[in-house]
Amino acid sequence: MVSGNLFHCRKNSWPPEEYINRNTLQLFDFDSAAPPEHAWRRKLNCNANLLREFSVTFREAIKMVRLGIRLWSYIREEASHGRKAPIDPFTRESCKPSAAQGVPLGGMGSGSISRGFRGEFRQWQIIPGTCEGSPVMANQFSIFISRDGGNKNYASVLAPGQHEGLGKVGDQGISSWGWNLGGQHSTYHALFPRAWTVYDGEPDPELKISCRQISPFIPHNYRESSLPTAVFVYTLVNSGKERAKVSLLFTWANSIGGISHLSGDHVNEPFIGEDGVSGVLLHHKTAKGNPPVTFAVAACETQNVSVTVLPCFGLSEGSSPTAKEMWDKMVQDGQFNRENFNSGPCMSSSPGETLCAAVSASAWVEPHGKCTIAFGLSWSSPKVKFLKGSSYHRRYTKFYGTSERAAQDLVHHALTNYKRWEEDIEKWQNPILKDEKLPEWYKFTLFNELYFLVAGGTVWIDSPLPVTNINENQRQLTNVEYTDVKVTEAEANNKQGTVVENTATGHHRSVKLDPQNDNEDVGRFLYLEGVEYIMWNTYDVHFYASFALLELFPKIELNIQRDFAKAVLSEDGRKVKFLAEGNWGIRKVRGAVPHDLGTHDPWNEMNAYNIHDTSKWKDLNPKFVLQVYRDFSATGDMAFGVDVWPAVRAAMEYMEQFDRDNDGLIENDGFPDQTYDAWTVHGVSAYCGCLWLAALQAAAAMAFQLGDKAFAEWCKTKYLKAKPAFEEKLWNGSYFNYDSGSSSNSKSIQADQLAGQWYTASSGLPSLFDDFKIQSALQKIYDFNVMKVKGGRMGAVNGMHPSGKVDESCMQSREIWTGVTYGVAATMILAGKEKEAFTTAEGIFIAGWSEEGYGYGFQTPEGWTMDGHFRSLIYMRPLSIWAMQWALNLPKAILEAPTINIMDRIHLSSFSSRSSQNESGVRKIATKAKCFGNSVFNCAC
Repeated sequence: MVSGNLFHCRKNSWPPEEYINRNTLQLFDFDSAAPPEHAWRRKLNCNANLLREFSVTFREAIKMVRLGIRLWSYIREEASHGRKAPIDPFTRESCKPSAAQGVPLGGMGSGSISRGFRGEFRQWQIIPGTCEGSPVMANQFSIFISRDGGNKNYASVLAPGQHEGLGKVGDQGISSWGWNLGGQHSTYHALFPRAWTVYDGEPDPELKISCRQISPFIPHNYRESSLPTAVFVYTLVNSGKERAKVSLLFTWANSIGGISHLSGDHVNEPFIGEDGVSGVLLHHKTAKGNPPVTFAVAACETQNVSVTVLPCFGLSEGSSPTAKEMWDKMVQDGQFNRENFNSGPCMSSSPGETLCAAVSASAWVEPHGKCTIAFGLSWSSPKVKFLKGSSYHRRYTKFYGTSERAAQDLVHHALTNYKRWEEDIEKWQNPILKDEKLPEWYKFTLFNELYFLVAGGTVWIDSPLPVTNINENQRQLTNVEYTDVKVTEAEANNKQGTVVENTATGHHRSVKLDPQNDNEDVGRFLYLEGVEYIMWNTYDVHFYASFALLELFPKIELNIQRDFAKAVLSEDGRKVKFLAEGNWGIRKVRGAVPHDLGTHDPWNEMNAYNIHDTSKWKDLNPKFVLQVYRDFSATGDMAFGVDVWPAVRAAMEYMEQFDRDNDGLIENDGFPDQTYDAWTVHGVSAYCGCLWLAALQAAAAMAFQLGDKAFAEWCKTKYLKAKPAFEEKLWNGSYFNYDSGSSSNSKSIQADQLAGQWYTASSGLPSLFDDFKIQSALQKIYDFNVMKVKGGRMGAVNGMHPSGKVDESCMQSREIWTGVTYGVAATMILAGKEKEAFTTAEGIFIAGWSEEGYGYGFQTPEGWTMDGHFRSLIYMRPLSIWAMQWALNLPKAILEAPTINIMDRIHLSSFSSRSSQNESGVRKIATKAKCFGNSVFNCAC
């Protein structure tokens, strides 16, 4: 349940003093032990309420009944082949979602484990496309404290709550442990990629404990950010008058979530490593032919810290030793036998048996003294195997190899390098955190929304793209006809971190691609649309999310665009049944941007989405052109521009078929042919039409800069026809109508109507419309879609009638989409409406992330309804909050965009009347530049 004061005005300022005693904060004021000034906070004893999923209305259900029948049949057919359908609304997870999430562990793309704010290790995504939501309760930190004199002894799991079976007579499992933490004096503080848990006198009133969780998510560092490892640094402060012996215990089950621990053949073995790093390796043999996984749990032995291990214990009565015996040993001795390090690998587990390991680190803490104990966790699953057979090596194997013992090297690296990680993280975050102009809620939500780049099912492989010989590109490119554009060798070989002058525009491009190795091949990257929508790199959603990657990992962003550029020029003729209408088509049409890169064989079998035929969608191709131009403009990477240019041309030319009345505009086709795939569109639409206008301008600008004079003129000619037609058909004096049809919602106010303008402003291109229209439309959206929804405290509803009533023509029109709201806020910032922008975006924070909200922290859904029911948790699109940061701090290249409208620099000639339907222009540039080689024009992947 949501508390009744959700919509009461509250200043979203969360000073740590409201959560932790000021004296305790002062005690932790060293070695980063104190939580940061700006963070997302929770008390450990607050309830992790169950979340409420949306449901369709009766009218919506009637409309979708045929789709539902076809989808049900498709899901069953996929299941008969041992596959999970990418969209399955009929199957509910056994673990009901709750408001219990926290900062996930590890870097990007090597599998992820989330950790709830109460300490549970949950949301296991080690196998690509599989998410096990339930926590593995044997995975815990515990503490054992004894003081000189022996009068004050404490033993407790460092997680609150009552475990199932607690108090059962004779129980030998984890319910026999000391679950004694109340949590009322313990707090969690999250600032991704770090988190702090502070135990302020729990369980020992005279011992203050800070646990700092650190993962190697470091922008522009393409090595460390790929590592599957995390560190937990415990800082202990003894405020009592007696010396205390403190033993911390880290227990871990040989499991990858779900019931995987019961499958058998798992083996644990202890290790003693260099630099005092010692622990246990847990070798996990996965089921169903998936690649094996090895975990390493370890602690760092120092002069004051002693590390011991128990390589194996079980959770049932027949185990030797049992979980209860392990716990009793720690209560009595505070450590295990040193001889355990010499025990070697244990016997493999039997089916139905759970195999666990424990690492203990013990130290004496003097009266008023301090001590630090560091634990590490890593996991190594070097091979990614997709269901239809393709296998790859994860990126981290480039540095640590493919041995199962890489987990030991990873945990050693983590425990000996985490301080350097923290320095780099603070250097990245501090300029934003210390910016007094920014609201506090925005500062920490901006960073915390990045959780998705770890927990969004990401896969990062060490498979290079086709190698492009840039110098050869340049020699060939000089043979292409240029007017006043001069592409120098320095530009084509543009080095990251340098400033390159473009003689065509006279402005500088200075977005750094990588301050380290500028020639480094960073491999290929996948992330899910959402853990419930299992499709890789869903492109219409990436349009919103991509600002985060461009800002923080631009080489990954450019490689994703290269993947889609290659896909545009390919074709897959296999037949597919589209479930919305029951019609048939081919899987991938040449010239069409794919909806996604696939599910069970990404890159090789695209378009896993089969609700509609996305080759007829009107937003995908313009979105590709807009993203490519934004990335090209911001980075100044001329080689990237040359690589993707044939696909840009093909994508634009493909769209000509949808201009059926020759007015330069594309028309929608009376079905949901866009990212709003349940919201029907008729005729010209504000959303797709605006994207098309922006794409014409972007393609013209890119053609001009690459020297493709004929195509620049073709785009300009189209644009000059399309813009007045768009305004005539949709502008109503206040905003742009939803579409030019005559349906009941044609005059609806769509929150996302200026998506094209958002991208032109984000890319340094001239505005699509005069300032009055932009300001008026944004004000209308703010006044109606934002402020008429619970006083502006929920975000922007997608559709609103001009009467002030929510558009309920379909489930999506009545939803508030989190990522779209952030995108609308970014558009407002770019238009100088910062106050309205932050009020708009704050609604997402209040409803989704705040203490009074619905509990969507670290699992931001695609959207919610007016009563807070969610749809699709852990979703990609909310990464668009980084579009707000992009708008606030535009790159130098975009800030210094030419004052002369680039469209005015394109002079029309006889070229402008020529048809651009023939392939020769695209082929000429692609062949001469050798972007992908000649074979791409005959590719049928």
